[in-house]
Amino acid sequence: MNTEPKVSIHPDAGLLAASVAARLLTRLVDIQNERGTATVVLTGGTLGIGALRAVAESPIRSAVDWSAVDFWWGDERFLPAGNQDRNADQARAALLDQLGVSDERVHEFGSSDAFNSQDDAAAGYAARLQEAARKEAALGLELSDPRLPRFDILLLGVGPDAHVASLFPEMSGIRTKGQTVVGVSGAPKPPPERVSLTLEAINSAEEVWLAVAGADKAGAVGLALAGAGPVQVPAAGARGRKKTLWLIDQEAASQLPGRLIDNGDTDAV
Repeated sequence: MNTEPKVSIHPDAGLLAASVAARLLTRLVDIQNERGTATVVLTGGTLGIGALRAVAESPIRSAVDWSAVDFWWGDERFLPAGNQDRNADQARAALLDQLGVSDERVHEFGSSDAFNSQDDAAAGYAARLQEAARKEAALGLELSDPRLPRFDILLLGVGPDAHVASLFPEMSGIRTKGQTVVGVSGAPKPPPERVSLTLEAINSAEEVWLAVAGADKAGAVGLALAGAGPVQVPAAGARGRKKTLWLIDQEAASQLPGRLIDNGDTDAV
């Protein structure tokens, strides 16, 4: 069952990225202690990649067995392999290459030089997710959605327009049902062609963490946490099965609904 969101406010974007990294490392250690392996769904953007750099720089990163962590992505720009604007390439440079993670554990979206269209790339990623789910089910792992492997932690950024992954307000992607991955065309920010997990897939995750910094995101954060509808405010629809955590800086928190603060649900870190 999806849980009500918790909010943690940080003084600035730099400290927020460090906090996301520390939380991620600690949670991965806990998950591996529980069942040996862990799965993370990564996000891009300045803060998302900054958090990965902070993981790489952390003195406790060796506490995690990185050979037993699977990495997926919430969305990707439909660009050629090796393009530095791809989320996967940025994540590799920031962290994954430094850790020496096996390619078998790194599950990138297909590139534009491997697929004819973003829709084909979406179908390919959905098939890979389905195959991973089959393998986990065969091992006896209980899955929340038989089409998807278990996502322990799913990281998201939030745009000024409240988009998450590449699900933009009022567009077909945020309305898509019955699919785990969707091809996106005509995105309002470049590049216009993208591939994204659907909200159904996002909400299959055990924990969803939304990391947001900057005054330009304050309106989106305020609307999402005030209970807006996900078609108009996609970030409002992102919920983890066991935990939904908003990790935000002071600037992004400036339009938080008063009830969150009054009820003591917000903690400063």
